[in-house]
Amino acid sequence: MNRNKTILISILLALVVLSSACASVPAPAIQPMLRTLSVTGSAQAALTPDIAYINIGVHSENVDPKEAVASNNVSSKAVADALKALGVDSKDILTTNFSIYPQDEWGPDGQKIGTKFMVDNTVYVTLRDLTKIGDLLGAAVKAGANSINGIQFDVADKTPYLAEARKAAVENANLQAQDLSKAAGVELGPVQSLNYYNTYASQVPMDMKGVGGGGAAAAVPVSPGQLSITVDVSVVYEIK
Repeated sequence: MNRNKTILISILLALVVLSSACASVPAPAIQPMLRTLSVTGSAQAALTPDIAYINIGVHSENVDPKEAVASNNVSSKAVADALKALGVDSKDILTTNFSIYPQDEWGPDGQKIGTKFMVDNTVYVTLRDLTKIGDLLGAAVKAGANSINGIQFDVADKTPYLAEARKAAVENANLQAQDLSKAAGVELGPVQSLNYYNTYASQVPMDMKGVGGGGAAAAVPVSPGQLSITVDVSVVYEIK
């Protein structure tokens, strides 16, 4: 009997201690809901192109595949030599396609009259001096290029333009937030989040496919124009 009393007393003491410990832990405070204002800022930066990428190719045809390849090799080398003569470095002339394939020829009566072999050799040229682009195209055509397409203008280093546009976009977002908070009668607090993304807009690539060879190496009139970078930022402010 005494043993049972001892056990009961021990249980009661444990419950008292546990109850005291629970009573000492404060209840979690209810945090007020954070009020926010979200805005999107935008800015653009104009870029003047300083580099161009051009696909220049030589297309040859012959009933003898060896002759077709030989003729194409001569013209392709002449084109490469013409590019280098204008200051294009070897590392900026990249072969992107060399192909040879047969093409059947058919008469008016639907009968096969022969087969020709087509040879294509295309190089991807990086031109770092845009003052030479007209002369380069003219010289390439004179040397034997008969397929020029996909002229793409670009800016080699867009870092300073992006920095300028990002700063202007954040300033635009801040101005909008100030106007909105003033109109709503609230006070702006600190920035809670900031995200940005940018889009790079360039001209539509110029297509000169089908330009024939021969003639004088006249400079081809080409205008790089301007490019633009658009930066958008999404900013969330606390409001008080």
